[in-house]
Amino acid sequence: MSVNIDTVEENIVSELRLSPIQSKVYVLVVKKGKMSAKDIANDLNISEDDAHQVATSLIQNGGFIDITKTEFESMHPRFAVVNMYRRMCERENISFKKNLLVDNISIVLEKPYDDARTKYNR
Repeated sequence: MSVNIDTVEENIVSELRLSPIQSKVYVLVVKKGKMSAKDIANDLNISEDDAHQVATSLIQNGGFIDITKTEFESMHPRFAVVNMYRRMCERENISFKKNLLVDNISIVLEKPYDDARTKYNR
């Protein structure tokens, strides 16, 4: 199974064992950059409380950093994805070892992450 931008959310669910909504929130913030819980909620058509709760869970899983009490940002995918994989391994008592699908998730997310955080003068 290969990872591409269209399947990355499914791969995050299967390989990092995040919930589908955690995966959606993670990928959204990777692609758009720093977001408030309100913006996440509006983009995904969920409640602001749910958005805040999911984003907070992603901090605990090693994917996000909190900017303020209501703003969230993803760490660089190379770090975040490995952090989330390591924490999943700890939770599920699985030995932490190289996983090519996990590596490919971070590679696929690097360009959208960089694009969202780079301002081009057009």
